[in-house]
Amino acid sequence: MKKITDLQGTFELHNGVKMPYFGLGTYQADNDQEIDAVQYALDFGYRHIDTASVYGNEEGVGRGIKASSVTRKDIFAVSKVWNADQGYESTLKAFEASLERLDLDYLDLYLIHWPVKGKYKETWRALEKLYREKRVRAIGVSNFMQHHLEDVLQDAEIWNFTPMSYNKI
Repeated sequence: MKKITDLQGTFELHNGVKMPYFGLGTYQADNDQEIDAVQYALDFGYRHIDTASVYGNEEGVGRGIKASSVTRKDIFAVSKVWNADQGYESTLKAFEASLERLDLDYLDLYLIHWPVKGKYKETWRALEKLYREKRVRAIGVSNFMQHHLEDVLQDAEIWNFTPMSYNKI
């Protein structure tokens, strides 16, 4: 395992994208708080900013990114599709809405926030489309258990879940 030595250190995802070790989480902060928090975090060395549509603060996160002195290419921006937005078409729409609120052209990582029964496989298929179109640099899941991952793997075309030692891209 690689030793974490600084705020800007990274590890490499399986598709070669470098993800910073440390990130600013934005859960339970409102838009006004986020502008300053994100700007200050980036200006003081953070490069990874994590948000989600359900947090209701993507606009503030985006404004904080724009207000910082850090160029977009040096920031690792993450968001997540929420449960109510899961499904193929609704995920694609949710992604566009997140990009608009964040005022970004792409995301570095887009995640399925929770495995919604009957929807997460179609949601994964939408994430694969976004990845192939280079709208996101990496895709993944959050809060999934092993049986959810195994279910996704049955139909996934793009996957790589290290904890289970699966490798396919």
